[in-house]
Amino acid sequence: MPQPTVTVAEMARAMDTPTPPSLLEKAALVLGAFDGPEPRLSLTEVVRRSGIPRSSAHRILDQLVQLRWLDREGRDYRMGMRILELGALAAHHNRLRRAAIAHLHALHESTGHLVHLSVLDGPEVVFLERIGGLDDTSVPSRLGGRMPAHCTASGKAILAFSEPSAAEQVIAHGLRPRTPRSLVHPIALRGELAAARDRGFACDREESVRGVACVAVPLRGAGRAVAAVSVSGKGLHRDLERFAPAVLACTRAVWRELYGAGHAARRTASAPPPSSRPAVSAQAMDNMMGWLRTSEWM
Repeated sequence: MPQPTVTVAEMARAMDTPTPPSLLEKAALVLGAFDGPEPRLSLTEVVRRSGIPRSSAHRILDQLVQLRWLDREGRDYRMGMRILELGALAAHHNRLRRAAIAHLHALHESTGHLVHLSVLDGPEVVFLERIGGLDDTSVPSRLGGRMPAHCTASGKAILAFSEPSAAEQVIAHGLRPRTPRSLVHPIALRGELAAARDRGFACDREESVRGVACVAVPLRGAGRAVAAVSVSGKGLHRDLERFAPAVLACTRAVWRELYGAGHAARRTASAPPPSSRPAVSAQAMDNMMGWLRTSEWM
């Protein structure tokens, strides 16, 4: 069910209490002031729209400009490239989740195990979706949660079908172990990625969580991977290859849902390389609070 939209005025009224608003709440009000038809606002207009004192608003605006969340042109401010990038990324991720959700549920029903939809974010994978029952506690995952890419089947599946520089960035970041079976040597990881390319899927045999095995297939056409679908659980070590065809069928169904049956044929292996800028997920005004929580200046 969609969440109701919270206006700047409603946020301001909600904060009209004896407890002064936090810096996070003030920043959300300043950003919310730009939720209107005017692309540019002066300091005076931001103060009027947000209800924040002039000195505080000016200080927050300057910090947001430094973070590229806002741009300054003369005495005016407007939305910066960082927010546009986050908004475009959120739209892509939401579209991906909508296209995948029914197929992920079907995969869970057919296998009886935990199913994830993941994307790569720098040296980590981020879980966009998690399908499983309340008793699926063997894997400590959650929506928006992260795990090191080199320790997970999903991360290795995406890296195997990405530009070589993506894997080298993960290696440069450091291959820290999560379990005694984690791959911590660059040669071993490169060999694992080559094997995943040959067979079309990647495996995790207790590399991220003790006792848990996982098989993942990249979501792709003829070019680089944009995400991965995985099945994981306890006691799957001998069944990974048996589950791989079902996961592959799921990724193909999701790809058709996203782009249609003819899209894979139109894509080429020379697809544009992925951006070197790490991805972060968020959505519209209600998610600006979430974005701000992860910002360095907080």
